[in-house]
Amino acid sequence: MAMVCLTDFEKYAKEHLSKTAWDYFSAGADECCTRDDNLLAYKRICLRPRVLRDVSESDTRTTVQGTEFSFPVGISPSAYHCLAWHEGETATARAAEALSTCYITSTTSTCSVEEIVAAAPNGYRWFQMVVYQDRRLTEQIVRRVEALGYKALVLTVDMPYLGKRHNNIRNQFKLPPHLQFKNFNGLQKKQATVDPKTYITSDPSTTWKEVHWLQSITSLPIIIKGILTKEDAVLAVEHGVQGIIVSNHGGRQLDGTLATIDALTEIVDAVKGRIEVYLDGGIRTGSDVLKALALGAKCVFIGRPVVWGLVYKGQEGVREVLQILKDEFRLAMTLSGCRNVAEINRNLIQFSKL
Repeated sequence: MAMVCLTDFEKYAKEHLSKTAWDYFSAGADECCTRDDNLLAYKRICLRPRVLRDVSESDTRTTVQGTEFSFPVGISPSAYHCLAWHEGETATARAAEALSTCYITSTTSTCSVEEIVAAAPNGYRWFQMVVYQDRRLTEQIVRRVEALGYKALVLTVDMPYLGKRHNNIRNQFKLPPHLQFKNFNGLQKKQATVDPKTYITSDPSTTWKEVHWLQSITSLPIIIKGILTKEDAVLAVEHGVQGIIVSNHGGRQLDGTLATIDALTEIVDAVKGRIEVYLDGGIRTGSDVLKALALGAKCVFIGRPVVWGLVYKGQEGVREVLQILKDEFRLAMTLSGCRNVAEINRNLIQFSKL
């Protein structure tokens, strides 16, 4: 069957993953209202296309933190890619490299950062992390990814505790024994005895002071992931970070928050161009990408669709997912009268009154 759109990959993944694995990747917190609204919110936004413009040539390229991407879609950090495909994150990294875009590696990847870099040596990567109670462990990880050539640190700030995901609890989900948190090999005595939350959640006492601490131990840009309000966006600017990812963790943490696309505008307005603003959550079509850029996002990131692509065909499946989004984005952009990302602005957007 030809894969035409991202929902085709979703259907394939649901049919071919075990129920436990599918439930893990698809899980939202509590009643999944925020998870579902991340998608529905895009349906409430209408496009206002301009016509009779010369769109015979178009350019999807953009720059993020000074680096050129082939199009404004990157890969969000997500854990356990080896649950979806035996090569796991190494396949994801190669696909991102092939499409000349950014892959944010998760701390809890099932391939080590060394394996990921070796698999895609020319890829552009950021590293997602949290601040642990053991600051020495946190610093050790930072030094390690710095040495490997990662270009930024993505500090996840919405996980002092793990959200309540009903099906994961019902399934008593845990990482299968043949898979490991490879970035922590040698740092624990027995993998089977380690509570996953040890490495997933941050020290709940973490505050903005830890941002300054990170800045004191690294020269890498720091991107804050998990901001949903203008108040925190202003604080991020004041604390000297280089970017914000507007994110509600795919609806997996606090249920009942704003969809990320609904939170975007106030955050863009609050930072006033002083730092770059990105978004993840709910991106399924090229039109979704266009809407996010029109509302001020510099770039968007996708999570679950990458997993679906892995289930389908590993590296090639992820490459297909990215290529479909790139092609759809180019089509939506040109049908709206825009020849390049610089011509995308809020005049393209109207919010539905329904």
